Amino acid sequence: MSEAPAKTRFTAGQLTFAVRHELWDGNIQDHCDQGVAIMVNGEVEGKTTTLLRFNCFDLEKSYVYGPENDKLTLESPMMLGGQPQTRIFRMDPIADGNPISFTIKTLGTKLPQMLERAGYPEFAQSVEMSAVRDVLPEVEACARALFATKRNTVKHNRGTHIFDVGAVRFGLEMRRLPVGDGGLAIHVLADIGGTPGKAYTEETELLAFDHFWNGAHYHYGPRNKNHRIYWDRTIVENPLAWTLEQIETGKLKAMIERAGYPGIAADLDESRVRDVFPAMKKQALAMWEEGERLTGHGGLPLEVTPNLAAAE
Repeated sequence: MSEAPAKTRFTAGQLTFAVRHELWDGNIQDHCDQGVAIMVNGEVEGKTTTLLRFNCFDLEKSYVYGPENDKLTLESPMMLGGQPQTRIFRMDPIADGNPISFTIKTLGTKLPQMLERAGYPEFAQSVEMSAVRDVLPEVEACARALFATKRNTVKHNRGTHIFDVGAVRFGLEMRRLPVGDGGLAIHVLADIGGTPGKAYTEETELLAFDHFWNGAHYHYGPRNKNHRIYWDRTIVENPLAWTLEQIETGKLKAMIERAGYPGIAADLDESRVRDVFPAMKKQALAMWEEGERLTGHGGLPLEVTPNLAAAE
């Protein structure tokens, strides 16, 4: 089993390679994503500065020239009018393959040229490529270990009211976090291993919709990828109504597939979902109203409800 590395910074001459895991929340940092960032750092005017950045994420696979260089300008090709060009270049997951492998190979072969293009000619001229190549195996090992060991996942309770629709089931829960935020949660669950009723059945959570009064959000694959999106409350004034609409209008199958479970999506019987939906909706609204009565916030209970993982 992989263990988190103790060392995440590696020096080669005037350069330092820094590796860290990052979780991006949709509508907070950027799109929902997570993975490992590999930075090439150096001292610029007495300040540690990121000269190059490589994003080795689930979705975002890119590299950035001079992310902190305000003076950097890159021109687009003549056929595009020579207009300013983005400093972010996307890796092609088909042609370039695994982003960590691509990053390590590129750093070992093109680092001086990339530093020059990033607007740091002094580093490009002084880079010690033999020292860089000596530490790159450690950088790679660290990146791969962080990608595996620092992945953010969450294990919620399955809910207090369960509605079975065959391939999946809905679990409804009134949730409250220790910080006080919370509300009605709808969990979409399925058995992904074993046989129902047997000891080795594994129930997992495919989707989670947390209709919190303060930080309302939903998760794709919370126990796997955990790509988390916060609703734009200007556009989506009522997140619970939004969730119920997605289920009622047949979006559930596509959402399960995006969460990383295409087999379960293929087995989803949408006619059964339609049959059960009215009862599930009625219960959800009743729990929402109960929270309003108890706390003034829809679906929010009086007491904290720890996640399953917190009890393990």
